Amino acid sequence: MVRAAGRHPVRVLMIAGLVAALGGLLALRLEPSAATDTLVGRSTATFRATDRLHERFGDDAVVILVRGDLKNLVLTDNLGRLVGLEQCLGGKAPPGGQKGPCAQLARTKPIKVVYGPGTFLSSAATEIATQLQSQIRSTQAQARQAAATAVALAKQRGLSAAEQKQAAAAAAQSVQSRFYGQLLQLATRYGLSAKAANPSISNPEFVYSLVFDATQGAYVPKSRFAYLFPNDHSAVVQVRLKAGLDDQQRADAIELVRAAVALPQFTLNGASYTVTGAPVVVSDVTRTISRSLVGLLVGGLLMMAFVLPLVFRGRARMLPLGVALGAAGTIFGLMSLFGARLTLASIAVLPVLLGLGVDYAIQYQARVQEEGLERAVVRALPTIATAGLATVAGFAVLLLSPVPMVRGFGLLLMGGVVFAFFFALSAGTAALVALGRRRRAPAGGVVASSVRGAGDLLALLAGALQRPGRALSRAGGRAAAAVTGLSLRRPVLVLAAGALLAVSGWAVDSRTEVVSDIRQLVPRDLPAVQDILALQDTTNISGEVDVLVEAPDLTDPAVVAWMRDYQARLTKRFAYSAKNGCGRAELCPAVSLTDLFRTAGASSDQARVRGLLDAVPPYFSQAVITRDRRTAVMSFGIKLTSLDRQQAILDVMRSELHPPAGVHAELAGLTVLAAEANAALSAPLRRLGTLLAGLILVALALLLAYRRWERAWVPLVPIALATGWSALVLWVIGIPLNPMSATLGALVIAISTEFAVLLVARFFEERERGLAVGEALRRTYATTGAAVLASGVTAIAGFAVLAFSDVQMLADFGLVTVIDLSVSLLGVLAVLPAVLTLAERRRERRAPGPAPAAPSPEPALV
Repeated sequence: MVRAAGRHPVRVLMIAGLVAALGGLLALRLEPSAATDTLVGRSTATFRATDRLHERFGDDAVVILVRGDLKNLVLTDNLGRLVGLEQCLGGKAPPGGQKGPCAQLARTKPIKVVYGPGTFLSSAATEIATQLQSQIRSTQAQARQAAATAVALAKQRGLSAAEQKQAAAAAAQSVQSRFYGQLLQLATRYGLSAKAANPSISNPEFVYSLVFDATQGAYVPKSRFAYLFPNDHSAVVQVRLKAGLDDQQRADAIELVRAAVALPQFTLNGASYTVTGAPVVVSDVTRTISRSLVGLLVGGLLMMAFVLPLVFRGRARMLPLGVALGAAGTIFGLMSLFGARLTLASIAVLPVLLGLGVDYAIQYQARVQEEGLERAVVRALPTIATAGLATVAGFAVLLLSPVPMVRGFGLLLMGGVVFAFFFALSAGTAALVALGRRRRAPAGGVVASSVRGAGDLLALLAGALQRPGRALSRAGGRAAAAVTGLSLRRPVLVLAAGALLAVSGWAVDSRTEVVSDIRQLVPRDLPAVQDILALQDTTNISGEVDVLVEAPDLTDPAVVAWMRDYQARLTKRFAYSAKNGCGRAELCPAVSLTDLFRTAGASSDQARVRGLLDAVPPYFSQAVITRDRRTAVMSFGIKLTSLDRQQAILDVMRSELHPPAGVHAELAGLTVLAAEANAALSAPLRRLGTLLAGLILVALALLLAYRRWERAWVPLVPIALATGWSALVLWVIGIPLNPMSATLGALVIAISTEFAVLLVARFFEERERGLAVGEALRRTYATTGAAVLASGVTAIAGFAVLAFSDVQMLADFGLVTVIDLSVSLLGVLAVLPAVLTLAERRRERRAPGPAPAAPSPEPALV
């Protein structure tokens, strides 16, 4: 590859530029995704349960919070507007023209079911009126039949006509009395008063009797309908989208819901709408973070472009950044080509990949400029390849994560490292050869003079920028000399101090706070977050936890009794009561099958259970039980709190699940998936296990390369210590981790591996040339060490821009990454001389007679 690039530099540069440009154009098609399968793998029980839940009952609900005096909402013409809005959202009677949101919803049909106060009251009125008319007709027929039978019997007994008439009236009255008893049962079932004789939403007496509980207060809504009427100053409309919508379709549906709510014909008098819910927050946060990240990455590139000339000497100072951009564009283009999705974790790959790409290019370019192309290929490429192999091994530990987007993050980094390495060899070589030829070419023409003039101007600017860089370099050289001198004199002391700090870091790592409360991860003024906070402030709930119940026959009274008992135990444990409502309770009952069986004896036998389900309006039953009556859902409202606390609540819910034999019950929903993903990412033992697994994989990679443990363990020591140092610094500073930054242990290992392997290999090269330990260290740090420092500082500068983001999650991620990279870079540079000194002393003690030459620096795989 190097030979081909050297012989045909222009052709190779054109091919590399074309590949990078095509990759960049393809990458523009990538859309961010926050789908549930990016949080939890499709093979997990929770994901499968959530998939079944969404397929049968619709996706997680988009919530329309209606704020206003409840009696003004349901006892005035506002109720008609609510009915119209809910019909619009359900794809019926679309007003606003064929291009309006209602018509678009009717055409695209992204909504499975709309469940709100308007539909509930109108459906209840229709169902009650239908049942009432049916019973009236049946009663009239029965009364006529009873009267005829009574007359016939009276005739047989020889009674008079007056007596026959009296017997007929008595028989008809008996039938009517039974009817009034059944009517009373119907009224009791729906909580109606005797005054609500006309079941219609235009009848305030009927609506009042159905919605309000006069025993608790004049306008206190019934607790059994808390999921529709949480209190006397709000109502809730739930819009469940269809399962299987992609991110764009879901976002489009949410925008159509917002547009429909804003239509003037649905404007309420004295009340307002707020569109919120978990899908809305996820969609808006993803879009906001993506927009913010694009700007921050542009700023990061500019920062890296500014810093690179300061810290990297030699010709073509910006070439490493160009090589890194080419590799990044190619890998993201391949993502688009193969249909991969851009998750929040994969977005964060770009600054990491740019830093690594700059590192490989700087290392290769520095050796070419120092020793020439032929010698650099022979001596430097094996070392850089070994460093790349070990870095890939460090990132491979991310493939063990239970979270799919973290596995994708690791896979993308591994592929990016490979592309960065080969771009450095191909495009990097071609650019260096082409630049060398241009410098040797004779002057000629106006164009050539102009090009040289522009080059001289850029060289002048780079030189001006390098003056402070040279000052920093001299200061860094003095510091490196001091550390190297101390390591030569007291290597055990230096290593012991580093080990003590690392052990302290490992000890306090479990005490580092992991923030997962969405209010602390995104801009506080983000409308979606403000809306869901308003939902919680108004209704005392912000999300939903579902329990999916599957059984051969859910009308079995034993199953119904278990569901009622389970709901009662949980609500009591989390301080919910029908009198106080949700209040301070962390868990509240929401729409569930159990709401149908609250009255005494409602589930006493299977016939009554089936009869009651038959009498329920279909729009309501489809929200809680399937038509075959084999799958049902129990829903609970949960407060907006940290994912750790939500996980604790979910653990309690699981511990209370003891369904009868033959019944399968499982927690499901977006809230459950998010809490489980957070627990998987932030668990201290899992983080520690990730670090150990990463170190083991790096060790195996180094053994594969060197085939000798005596050589492989040297870079492992500072790599392992760096994980402890970064943990200690983060704990001391008090910067919390978040679900995005909790996996940075693998990044510390990979970056530390890169630095350590390159420095160790150069040290052994210098020892092979016959230099003493001290002189070999000085030479290593003056050459490869300077290149390592340049690439490290450039990568850190790119990440530093993220710390200025208004998205707190990105700001913390950027700050934590800067600290991790800085600690890794400085720690490896500081401790590695002590490790190398001790390794050489150990080798000399084991070697008989005069010290032999140092081992060859090339790994066995070359």
